[in-house]
Amino acid sequence: MTSTQPRTQHVDEREARRVAEAARETRWEKPSFAKELYLGRFRLDLIHPHPSQSPEDEAATTRFLARLRGVCDELDGAVIEREARIPDEYIKAMARAGVFGMKIPREYGGAGLTQVGYNRALMLVGGVHPSIGALVSAHQSIGVPEPVKLFGTEEQKRAFLPRCAAGAISAFLLTEPDVGSDPARLAAEAVPTDDGAAYELSGTKLWTTNGVIAELLVVMARVPAHDGGKGGVTAFVVEADAPGITVEHRNAFMGLKGIENGVTRLDHVRVPAANRIGREGDGLKIALTTLNTGRLSIPALCTAASKWCLKIAREWSAERVQWGRPVGRHAAVAHKLSYIAATSFAQEAVLDLSAHLADDGRRDIRIEAALAKLWCSETSWLVADELVQIRGGRGYETADSLRARGERAVPAEQILRDLRINRIFEGSTEIMHLLIAREAVDAHLQAAGDVIDPEVALSGKAKAAVKATGFYAKWLPQLVTGAGQLPTSYQDFGVLAPHLRYVERASRRLARSTFYGMARWQGGLEKKQGFLARIVDIGAELFAIAASCVRARMLPDSGAVQLADVFSRQARLRVERLFDALWHNTDGPDEALAKAVLAGEHTWFEADVLDQSEGTGPWIAAPPTGPPAENLARRTL
Repeated sequence: MTSTQPRTQHVDEREARRVAEAARETRWEKPSFAKELYLGRFRLDLIHPHPSQSPEDEAATTRFLARLRGVCDELDGAVIEREARIPDEYIKAMARAGVFGMKIPREYGGAGLTQVGYNRALMLVGGVHPSIGALVSAHQSIGVPEPVKLFGTEEQKRAFLPRCAAGAISAFLLTEPDVGSDPARLAAEAVPTDDGAAYELSGTKLWTTNGVIAELLVVMARVPAHDGGKGGVTAFVVEADAPGITVEHRNAFMGLKGIENGVTRLDHVRVPAANRIGREGDGLKIALTTLNTGRLSIPALCTAASKWCLKIAREWSAERVQWGRPVGRHAAVAHKLSYIAATSFAQEAVLDLSAHLADDGRRDIRIEAALAKLWCSETSWLVADELVQIRGGRGYETADSLRARGERAVPAEQILRDLRINRIFEGSTEIMHLLIAREAVDAHLQAAGDVIDPEVALSGKAKAAVKATGFYAKWLPQLVTGAGQLPTSYQDFGVLAPHLRYVERASRRLARSTFYGMARWQGGLEKKQGFLARIVDIGAELFAIAASCVRARMLPDSGAVQLADVFSRQARLRVERLFDALWHNTDGPDEALAKAVLAGEHTWFEADVLDQSEGTGPWIAAPPTGPPAENLARRTL
């Protein structure tokens, strides 16, 4: 039978925004430290004293990590790097240790770890090889376990969670060849059968992490409107060996050499209606809610990598002697060491605080988790780059080459390659900026949305203006003065108190800047992506300063105070540069030049370039329309 693959939806910008907005969680039923920070209210009480695990959870985490460390000690990441695959026996060993059920509740056969414990376990397995971290986090954080645990029926939990806990690997299928961060254009379809007992899924999914070896899949597909339901993007649990599923390609990347990531094609795959997660049309909401905590797997792996970079940089800088003394004693390298040490400490502070807040359950952490993912993925890349620079030629040389000539096999260049994807995984930096910015300006849009909306009639604007005036009359005076101006504030933090006073002052300045941007550009603010990105980045740095100070206050080791102090000093300089760049930048000329480049006005400049990329076809392949390609052989685990 000839395949009838659905085509990508064609939608305009307005419709794309409507779909994205409908998927947002619009209610704020719990307080959020980060949300308050963007509004100019430094609510230190929401994060201090630093939350902690219960003694029972801490003991369970300690026992699990001890068992897991014993397994990881027997695994060799160099094997994965050379063979570009995770050996089956490695996966089986992790399954026996309970790795694939870490966050699954004990009543369903899992380990029942907290988010804090799960993050620590991810740091361990990622230390063997980042491909293992990707395997585990894709399975546990966004694969079948998390959405079923959060949104599944009791029958679904009993059907799928014990299988996942026992080692049935799962994958998450959302991205398509022509659809990345714009879910309104999703092409995969799930057509209900006439009797309503099942759906038939058809579509092509790209970059399906774990999809090459998965036993269970979470598939996002669009249900057409029909008599029995409203339709819309919907989530399904699908058996990977169901008739009509073909894994057509195993993708290869610059890093994560062992990742089992491919292209999966679904051709009239029959899925029981009982396998639908939630209601029709709830798929994107389920995906975004799952990612609220699921995103914390990225900063966990990034933090582990940065701490490893610190260890290698410290050892090498103390051992390598140039011009009569260790290179770490030379100021140029010392500055890099300081950055690596301070930033690694701050990454763990941000990660640990966000995870504890998630476990505590009394805070809304959607912005905190997004900031942790954004900031840790960006800074860990810089940390790894500094390690390569410190190691010099040995940083650029592969571990195998170093080993072959008798030196310690340090995979510095590999960690740089492996970390690069984290700025793209689970929301690229650019998308994270937009997502966080939307939440950061939510209060303004609720107060003044209709005033600045060009599609609202004048009568509606007049009514909205009254509401907005009331909001700003109460809010703006609060941004004039605060605890950050009092030299006695936060004195129990000792030498770190000035940094918290700075965060309080900068938070109010950030809120005022956001208001100025809203007043200046009104409805056009959403297109000022450079401005919004800087607003988000300022908040990220302030969050990291606060988290670092609170963590140092919690730890008895005085060394933590030095780390937090130096990090805060470095971050404050970055914040000041970002504040200045809000109003003094090259955004306008940059966008004008980009427009000219896109129009082909500067192709003369490319005339002497040799392009060796193959073929002359389209950049994005159209979904195949012929008979299914041969299915890749699945590994038996």
